[in-house]
Amino acid sequence: MKHWTMVAAAAVMIATGVQARDTRWTPAWGSSQVRVEGANADRVAKAGPVTIRQIVRLTASGRVLRLRLSNVAGTTPLHIGAASIGLAAPGRSDVATPLIVTFDGAGEVVVPPGAELYSDAIALPVAAGGDVAVSLYFPDPVTTPTGHTGARSTTFLIAGDATARPALPDAQTIGGWWALSDVEIRDAAQTATIVTIGDSITDGYGIKDDSNTRWPDDLAQRLAASPATRRFSVVNAGIGGNRMLLDGIGPNLMARFDRDVIARPGVSHAILLEGVNDLGVLTREHPVDAATHQAMVRRITGAYRQLAERAHAHGIRLIVGTITPFQGNDYYHPGPETEADRQAINRFIRTSGLFDGVIDFDRAVRDPARPDRLLPAYDSGDHLHPSMAGYRAMAEAVPLSLFAAPRR
Repeated sequence: MKHWTMVAAAAVMIATGVQARDTRWTPAWGSSQVRVEGANADRVAKAGPVTIRQIVRLTASGRVLRLRLSNVAGTTPLHIGAASIGLAAPGRSDVATPLIVTFDGAGEVVVPPGAELYSDAIALPVAAGGDVAVSLYFPDPVTTPTGHTGARSTTFLIAGDATARPALPDAQTIGGWWALSDVEIRDAAQTATIVTIGDSITDGYGIKDDSNTRWPDDLAQRLAASPATRRFSVVNAGIGGNRMLLDGIGPNLMARFDRDVIARPGVSHAILLEGVNDLGVLTREHPVDAATHQAMVRRITGAYRQLAERAHAHGIRLIVGTITPFQGNDYYHPGPETEADRQAINRFIRTSGLFDGVIDFDRAVRDPARPDRLLPAYDSGDHLHPSMAGYRAMAEAVPLSLFAAPRR
């Protein structure tokens, strides 16, 4: 207990120092927040006082960090009774020396509905490519949880306050990340951040849990390996099922762009890949007429224009990826009219000149013999989401020269 008290006191001193206003914070990990629903949410709500331990991989290095907790989807105050953090490994509940996390010097905090807040700074040396475990104790039932359902990472659930325990061999496993939106590092070795924002293809649908093989993960490794680009961290703001224009799983992209991109500190670039769900949902239940198809194309390209304006107003370079093929998908069963819409939008992306760069994901993963479909080797099997090889090909398709240019 004495050790924890000393760490907490040091963190408060770090957080409240005279120079705190001039501190540079770099996002080392982040996710997009939605209301968590389904079986796991029901389990958490019925479990009583519980600790959730979640593992995240960092893309920045430093010696001092802080957490951002989220209750943006909540309708009631969220009580965090205790929190800790420590070095960890994917898929394991073990934490090397859990360190207490405080909030204005206190061990607990209440996050207002719709709000997010920062922890005090925590002295913990971390490295890009390493993992940390964040443990949050919820003393009260969480009836409208905020989090990220598509974690593709093992998360641990155990009764009571287990935030101080180094290992949780008796914990249950659940999915998702819970009430945790960001890990930021003070004066990190990385000085700028790239946010990848999109739908399930960016969120990593289909990867093996705990493998960290989403295309943004592979991109982060490429950036770190090159002296010209190792100054960048990467934050994945993908949401499975997300759409540009209408809410679905999470708020529409137009609504969340400010929070997920602009509001994060140090963001210099955003990579946008979204639109396939808008196109798929349009005709999923029944065909629509030519005017409706044309209107959808206009609305999507108009949304791209708006997002470019908003990004540029904040000095952020917007890079847009072409929409990947999905003919043959049984969920959306797109026809030739939908394929024509996709081609029209991709033409706009490639030729409009609005963006600070274009990544031709379509070209990277399509079948040259049947360009309206994914290459079989890059197809996960549902003809919509790439395979592991497909995600790697997407990461390799990103020209690193896009990030060598000076900011606007």
